[in-house]
Amino acid sequence: MAQAGQDGDDLMLDRYFERFPATVAVFLRHRMLCVGCPIAPFHTIDDACAEHGVDPAEFRRALRAAIAAPGSGLGD
Repeated sequence: MAQAGQDGDDLMLDRYFERFPATVAVFLRHRMLCVGCPIAPFHTIDDACAEHGVDPAEFRRALRAAIAAPGSGLGD
């Protein structure tokens, strides 16, 4: 099981995008324009999901898949 914070759940979105750049596409596919948003330094994944009406559990699964994908530079 992953350690708390290991997958970046506790990071503000601007830091999350820096640490996990492969996840930007997931946000865009869900029509979440958090990338470059002036609020990104103040929102977490949970905040963004709540603002956009996205299921957080499903969204996190998509984020983890993007991180683990070959070529992401993170799950290789």
